Amino acid sequence: MKPKQLLLFSLAALAGHLAMAQDIKDDFKPSVLNQPGQQYPQVNSQGYARFKIVAPTADSVRVSLGLGGKGGTLLTKSDDGSFTGTTAGPMDEGFHYYHVTIDGGVFNDPGTLNFYGSTRWESGIEIPAHDQDFYALKDVEHGNIVEVLFPSKSTGTSRRAFVYTPPGYSKETNKRYPVLYLQHGWGEDETAWSNQGHANLIMDNLIADGKIKPFIIVMTYGMTNQLRFGHLREFKIDTFQTVLTDELIPYIDSHFRTLANRDKRAMAGLSMGGMETHTITLNKPEVFSQYALLSGGLYTPDELKDKTKPKLIFISCGSRENPDRVRQATDALKQAGYNAVSFVSENTAHEFLTWRRSLYQLAPLLFQDK
Repeated sequence: MKPKQLLLFSLAALAGHLAMAQDIKDDFKPSVLNQPGQQYPQVNSQGYARFKIVAPTADSVRVSLGLGGKGGTLLTKSDDGSFTGTTAGPMDEGFHYYHVTIDGGVFNDPGTLNFYGSTRWESGIEIPAHDQDFYALKDVEHGNIVEVLFPSKSTGTSRRAFVYTPPGYSKETNKRYPVLYLQHGWGEDETAWSNQGHANLIMDNLIADGKIKPFIIVMTYGMTNQLRFGHLREFKIDTFQTVLTDELIPYIDSHFRTLANRDKRAMAGLSMGGMETHTITLNKPEVFSQYALLSGGLYTPDELKDKTKPKLIFISCGSRENPDRVRQATDALKQAGYNAVSFVSENTAHEFLTWRRSLYQLAPLLFQDK
């Protein structure tokens, strides 16, 4: 390329870059997940995220979030010792984990709340979604989330679960409820569905709108053997299956007012929790009557053949995952005579907005008397 052409090309590229920068709306506000009184991180109406980290003696600060995940966002140092920067493009709507790398060391952003994901406590940021109303905190009657410790002889310890009881549970003492056992994904724990997923708010709002029959949700830790990242194939389902079906379910049925039978018991999970759901429901079809895989695999007619027939099979994913496979699997199940439903979350990938929307679509389908 000739020098004159190179100069013109460089000027055009610079003009394009400036035009992009000028197109970023300066209406940034603190993320709703920030620590009290903290102004950063911030998000704007277009979905861009802006960060500020105070690290006067640092040479390099990078945030793991960025356009397409390509290296994250490198922050620029100011004279006051703070580092600031904005993502190169808008982020997907919904919740995102992230961390900060300072001179090679990995830290959490002190400005925001932490959430257990990626096998560690990570920073979290929320990009407001256009349809966030269904999981918003509203002035409606709310259920409760109760922490329980249940004995597990198979693992030689007490294990923890969180139990969502719907509004009115403590007042209507003669009423019994169906139960959904809802599993988290790889690297997360039993706090994920309430903290990151807003499962309780989704339920509260659906109940307030009269769209579902109230039911209990049980969320427990799905790991029973410790695995290094990338070694999920080494996970053994047998121990967790024992914990769930032989220890947790009897505990829940004896300590909460449940409808303790197969027809009123469902299992669902996202990602790794979907893998657990898939395997356990095939192994124990007499325990659960309704199955849901949220970005967590598929069922086929062949593997369900000769087993107690489920009342519902729900399969979902984000539109940036494998929507064609989900739809094709659901069609095959329908043709084989199963009550199968698919859902694809638009403009999302393997992330919590996909799973929030999936639970919102799944809940009204559960425990419907035919």
